[in-house]
Amino acid sequence: MTSSRSMEWKGNQSSVAMFFLLGLSNEKELQLILFPIFLGIYLVTLIWNLGLILLIRMDAHLHTPMYYFLSFLSFIDICYSSSISPRMLWDFLRKEKMISFIACATQYFVAAWMALAESCLLAAMAYDRYVAIGSPLQYSAIMVPGLCGKMVAWAYVTGFFSSLIQTVSCFQLNYCGPNIQHFFCDLTQIISLSCSNPFISQVILLLVAIFVGFGTLFVILLSYGFIAASILKISSGKGSAKAFNTCVSHLAAVTLYYGTAFSVYLSPKSNQSMNQDKVLSVFYVIIIPILNPLIYSLRNKEIKEALKRLIKREIALSQSE
Repeated sequence: MTSSRSMEWKGNQSSVAMFFLLGLSNEKELQLILFPIFLGIYLVTLIWNLGLILLIRMDAHLHTPMYYFLSFLSFIDICYSSSISPRMLWDFLRKEKMISFIACATQYFVAAWMALAESCLLAAMAYDRYVAIGSPLQYSAIMVPGLCGKMVAWAYVTGFFSSLIQTVSCFQLNYCGPNIQHFFCDLTQIISLSCSNPFISQVILLLVAIFVGFGTLFVILLSYGFIAASILKISSGKGSAKAFNTCVSHLAAVTLYYGTAFSVYLSPKSNQSMNQDKVLSVFYVIIIPILNPLIYSLRNKEIKEALKRLIKREIALSQSE
């Protein structure tokens, strides 16, 4: 299915006014089965992440840099999931999965902004863990609220401008083919539909991947190198285990995030690998936002204790009434 209409976007004429998202599957029966599954995942993602944000804000014991960063990570996961899931759910119920040129650009911009901001925030959280383990006595003096706020702002601003540059460079191209072999507007798929030279867009995409993607990964690996060195200096085995346990949740989140991202975007592309990429993308953009609050909550005594205090407080208030 193609579109013969044209549209003007920032002074450039495109031969395509609408894109068609081919989705996860062409089978209507499978789409109807997937709809309630992904709807449930999306709703739980919203509830868990929003609940974690509120718990951190309401409990004074969680007003520390680690949980400050975690609350913003949950907010990013809400925005990231919301940039893709509602559209995907709607498309499950539609025969023609059309998306306008501007809507496609907007979806990619928001999704890329949140993804890049998350990589920056994970780097900030790695630095926080390094300071906590490597310089515990100076931790409160180093990780002051002003520095934490600047690190969060850096994550959001870096993600915003990196995504904006990518989006503008990509969506100013002329497009001849409307069919996107995916369930969301993925830049690598969109560029392949261009009938003009995409060299500059590809270079910008590569530079952002190097400086933001690999740059933040380098900061994370460097931080954990120093963390490992600090743990090895701890004489008691119990102290070493306690120090390492404070990093387990963050390590799990980093491994899931970068592992799936690299699997999707660095693996060799072929027609046979398209379905595999879609499955990995589901994990990357749908499953990870629901897993992050679980990873940070299930083994976290402070989160559990804060939840118990909140429940007791609510019970006491209800009984006093």
